[in-house]
Amino acid sequence: MIKVFIIDDSILVRTKIINILQDKEINVIGDAGNPIDALNIFKKVGLPDLFILDIEMPKMNGVEFLEKINTQRPTPVVIISSFVDEIVKNKLCNINSTIEMLPKTKMQNMNNFSKDLINKIHFLTNSNIKKPSNLPSSKIISIGSSTGGVQILEEIVSKINYGHKGIVIVQHMPESFTASFASRLNSLTRSEVVEAREGDIIKDSKIIIAKGGIHLEVYHAKDGFRVRFKDYKKVNFHKPSVNVLFKSVAENVGKRAMGIVLTGMGDDGAIGLKMMREAGALTYAQDEKSSIVYGMPKVALEIGGAMESLNINQIVEKINNFK
Repeated sequence: MIKVFIIDDSILVRTKIINILQDKEINVIGDAGNPIDALNIFKKVGLPDLFILDIEMPKMNGVEFLEKINTQRPTPVVIISSFVDEIVKNKLCNINSTIEMLPKTKMQNMNNFSKDLINKIHFLTNSNIKKPSNLPSSKIISIGSSTGGVQILEEIVSKINYGHKGIVIVQHMPESFTASFASRLNSLTRSEVVEAREGDIIKDSKIIIAKGGIHLEVYHAKDGFRVRFKDYKKVNFHKPSVNVLFKSVAENVGKRAMGIVLTGMGDDGAIGLKMMREAGALTYAQDEKSSIVYGMPKVALEIGGAMESLNINQIVEKINNFK
């Protein structure tokens, strides 16, 4: 399903568009009468795959909104407006989004307008979002975090580009919370975020969250890298353990991997990260300033597991550039 959000100060226009998009493999996750209200709604529903946007609106116009939202994540847009002058068109050309336009006058013929709108939505999302999907990852990114990791992971996941290499995450968290955490992250990104299932294949633009209460390993199958559960005693006082994940990545992925230790208490992940580095992987630790608890990354750096200490934006950059 394509997630769409509508921003237009006319409730009549919003209602008509919502009716058009019903049962079209399109999910309207929300609508708002102006961008300021929309920004508040995003905190609950997450960001969409595509915006339907007016230009002239109260509180903030459409161009200002796109300039603001694209600092967080460039997103395709269908602009439906009564009038777009040359000044606005020039500003839109400088915005890092793929944009299609539909004049509101076309709504006089709703049948043709409906077809045009749906075609534009599918064109934009197919060309900008779906190209890299469903490809088994040739490289793997493994991440471990604990105390404070939820907030940090939300920030990272909301900023990484679609098309990234497959990501496997161990966040120290009880079993009853990991499914809802995966769902929360899924709402913040175009990527697919899931709680781990036995045998899940690791794909580009896919993020797998380790299930609470059981260890998670990566292994090399005939059709690519997959994950599997291992049920034995806690390692470093945790189950799942970051060390268990990283050790399996070191042994099965080697130099085709990246490992990242984020905020957390204790030392889980440090030894595993060192094993990954010795196997030729790229390895990083979150820096002290951006860490909520500078325990796990500090130890990883001290024992030589991490090549470098990075802040959140630098970690995002490393993930986006890992090809």
